Amino acid sequence: LAAAGVEVAHAAFFDTVTAVVPGRAAEVVAAAEGAGINLRLVDADRVSVACDETTTPAHVEAVLAAFGAAPAPADGAALPAGLERTTDYLTHPVFSAHHSETAMLRYLRKLSDRDYALDRGMIPLGSCTMKLNATTEMEPVSWAEFANIHPYAPASQTAGYEALVAQLEGWLAEVTGYDAVSVQPNAGSQGELAGLLAIRGYHRSRGETHRDVCLIPSSAHGTNAASAVMAGMRVVVVACDENGNVDLGDLAAKIEKHADALAAIMVTYPSTHGVYEKGIAELCGAVHDAGGQVYVDGANLNALVGFAKPGKFGADVSHLNLHKTFCIPHGGGGPGVGPVAVRAHLAEFLPGDPLEPGEHHAVSAAAHGSAGILPISWAYLRMMGPEGLAAATGVAVLAANYVAARLREHYPVLYAGNEGLVAHECILDLRPLTKATGVSVDDVAKRLIDYGFHAPTMSFPVAGTLMVEPTESEDLAELDRFCDAMIAIKGEIDRVAAGEWPRDDNPLHNAPHTAAAVTADEWQHAYPRSLAGFPAGVDRTSKYWPPVRRIDGAYGDRNLVCSCPSPEAFED
Repeated sequence: LAAAGVEVAHAAFFDTVTAVVPGRAAEVVAAAEGAGINLRLVDADRVSVACDETTTPAHVEAVLAAFGAAPAPADGAALPAGLERTTDYLTHPVFSAHHSETAMLRYLRKLSDRDYALDRGMIPLGSCTMKLNATTEMEPVSWAEFANIHPYAPASQTAGYEALVAQLEGWLAEVTGYDAVSVQPNAGSQGELAGLLAIRGYHRSRGETHRDVCLIPSSAHGTNAASAVMAGMRVVVVACDENGNVDLGDLAAKIEKHADALAAIMVTYPSTHGVYEKGIAELCGAVHDAGGQVYVDGANLNALVGFAKPGKFGADVSHLNLHKTFCIPHGGGGPGVGPVAVRAHLAEFLPGDPLEPGEHHAVSAAAHGSAGILPISWAYLRMMGPEGLAAATGVAVLAANYVAARLREHYPVLYAGNEGLVAHECILDLRPLTKATGVSVDDVAKRLIDYGFHAPTMSFPVAGTLMVEPTESEDLAELDRFCDAMIAIKGEIDRVAAGEWPRDDNPLHNAPHTAAAVTADEWQHAYPRSLAGFPAGVDRTSKYWPPVRRIDGAYGDRNLVCSCPSPEAFED
C-alpha cells in the first residue's frame, strides 16, 4: 500500500492495517466485497484490513487490487526492532512431539481418558445443570455456514443467522413469558448485568435516578451481588427462613426501610436452596408496590420450562443460561450465552449494537454475542417442542426427588418445600457426619471419584453440604448407581465412626486412589487395596482411574506466587 502511495495510519501494528483513502473508503470496501473479501469501513476516509494465519498471498493481491494498488515487495520489516521476538516459543515438547494425524489422535484420546465427562457418567453438579449436549444439536456448530461468519459481516451476508437469532429469541420469549429477548450477553453473569442495566435505564427514564438499592436474598447466586454493584447499585441482603425460603417478614422490613430508593430485587426461582417458594407472587407484588423491579435469576429455569413462566408470575427481567437449560456445553471457559429477557416496558433498554452509538450500552463486542453456538439451543428447542420441554422439566424434578427420597435416611436433605418435596436439586447435609466423625465434604467428594462419579457441587450455597442436580439426562439405572455409591460411602463413614478405621487413614481420607497407588509394591493402609480401587458396585471392566491423587486445593490461594518481573526490573 505504501508503495502505491496509500497512507497507512500507524507506523507499528500487529494483525490490522488501517489505510487512509480520503473519500474512497466505501469504494474500496465495495471492490473487495466483489472479490469475496470483507474489509472494515471505519468511516468515509479509512479502511481497516485484518489478517490472520489463514491469509494467503492471493488474498493480499485481491485486497491490494481493491485499493487500486499492484503487488510490490515489502520495504523492510513493519515491526519496530523493540517489538521483535527474541525468545523461543511453543517450547513444551507437546508442540513438537506429534508429527502425524495418528499420533495427534492418540494424544487427544489420552487426554480424554484422563477426563471425567458426561459421556462417561453422571455429573450431578447442583446449580450447574450438566445435561446432555446431543450430537444432533452440536453438529451444525462446525458447519462452515455458521462457523466461518465474522461477527461484523455485512447484514446482506447474514440473513440466515438473523433468521436463526430472531426465531431463537422469539422461542425463548415464549417459554419464559417475556416480551423481548437479547442473546447478546456472552455469559449468565453478563445477562445479569444487562438486566440490571435495563432496570437502571428504566428508572432513569422516569426521572428516578435515586433508585439504587438492590435487594438480594441470602440464598442467591454469588454473581448476583457482584452484578448489582457493577450496575451501580447498593446491595441489601434479605434473610431466608429455616426452610430456605425468602423471609417475607424481613423482606417487608427491608422494603419499608429502602422504599424510596428501591430499584430492584434479584431472586432465584426455584431458589438456590432447591425449593419452589410459595411466596414468589407475594414477593413480586411487594417490590412492585414500592416502585421496584423484579429480577428473577434464570439459573434454575430447568425446573420451570413448560410449567411456569417468570414473565407471567410477576418478574420483569431474567437472564437465561443457555449453557444450562438449553444445552450449550459448559466447560473450557466458554463461550457461553446468557440471554436477557424482559417485559415490554424494559425492551427499549436491552443491550444495543456495539458498533452503533447509543445511550444503552452493549455488554458484548458483537451484537449477537457468541452467535456461533446458538444453533445448539435452536436445534434443542426445535426438536423438543412444547411437549418435550415440559417432559424434560418433569423428569428433572422427578429425578431430584427420587435421589432425595433414596438418600434422606443416610444424609439429611437440608431444605424441602411443599409436602417435603424438592425442586430440581437437593442439598445433602454432611455437617452432622463431619462433626461426629471428622469425615469432610471434601472426603466424600473425592471418594465418589473412586466410585466413578464426578462430585456434586460442594459447600454451595451452604458450607459443608453437597448439592445434587441429576437433570433429565440420567436414566433410572444411573440414578440408582449414584445413590448406591452414596449409600456405600455412608457405610464407610460408619466404619470410621465405629473406630474400625483411623480418622486419618481410611478410604475417604485417602481418596481418590490412582492405579499407581493401589498397585504399589507396598500397602500400609488399614483397609484393603481392593476396597480402595474397586469399591462396592464398581464395574471392574470399565473402571475410571483418576490420573492424580488429591491435592491441597486451597494451598495456592494461601500461598500466592507472582510470575511477574520484580519492580527493580522496570527501573531503567
